[in-house]
Amino acid sequence: CGRNFEYFSEDPLLSGRMAAAQSRGIAKSGCTTTIKHFSCNNQEFGRNSCNAVVSERALREIYLKGFEICVKESDPWTIMSSYNLINARRVCECRELLEDILRGEWGFKGMVTTDWYVPCRQENCILAGNDIRMPQGFPDQLRGALRDGKLTRAHLETSVKRILEMILKLD
Repeated sequence: CGRNFEYFSEDPLLSGRMAAAQSRGIAKSGCTTTIKHFSCNNQEFGRNSCNAVVSERALREIYLKGFEICVKESDPWTIMSSYNLINARRVCECRELLEDILRGEWGFKGMVTTDWYVPCRQENCILAGNDIRMPQGFPDQLRGALRDGKLTRAHLETSVKRILEMILKLD
């Protein structure tokens, strides 16, 4: 993995259960955790451009399972999408992962953020369900996407709503 020192285990059940327990424990103090790196962050060198080629079965049974367990058992407030691509699609711009699976299938209600300086288009992230681009946004890109009709005000309001809901949870 890209950052073995940050991960619990290669075993998705163990990782998911440990992440859920830690997330629940931290939440009791009024703080939150950010579950990362969602998903297939399998190398550190060149992780901005690596492409994890993986079948849907392996993705669901190995790479996503720990995240699924954590989301379902602890309801974390934030998740950080990984730098890499999965099957030639950048994770932070992948609606199937962020909206269909994470929010739709697993019921995640929180906010999704990119990792730092991920090479992506902010409007694509918002359309995919990634709410914040770290460490800064690109308002000119967003204004252009709004002007060109690629984004609507409703898309932006959805992301802003999730960001504000997370902020209001903090004590």
